[in-house]
Amino acid sequence: VQLQASGGGLVQAGGSLRLSCAASGRSFSRAAMGWFRQAPGKERELVAAIGRGGGAIYEDSVKGRFTISRDNAKKMVYLQMNSLKPEETAVYYCAADTNAILSHVPQDPGVYEYWGQGTLVTVSS
Repeated sequence: VQLQASGGGLVQAGGSLRLSCAASGRSFSRAAMGWFRQAPGKERELVAAIGRGGGAIYEDSVKGRFTISRDNAKKMVYLQMNSLKPEETAVYYCAADTNAILSHVPQDPGVYEYWGQGTLVTVSS
């Protein structure tokens, strides 16, 4: 699986961005997909993830503002981000776990085997 993230950019606080992740390969429909972010000097953290069955999980601070979705026919994963905050400035990565079981939505970045190159999101105050 190869992943290509896009959609990052500069946005003012309170604004919105939609990130996209394009996947190639046959395993997409069997993969759990995640969005992670890493700010300078900080560890990579889960933002949101969506399982094979469509169930989703979110990091607590983004609940109600971010929405993850997937389109298996197009092999795409999206992250709609609303009401962005300056502290959410980071490089955002999409990742795939092709070993996930149907009902499981993995949170540990270590179980995701495939990673995109990242897209920078800058939120100005």
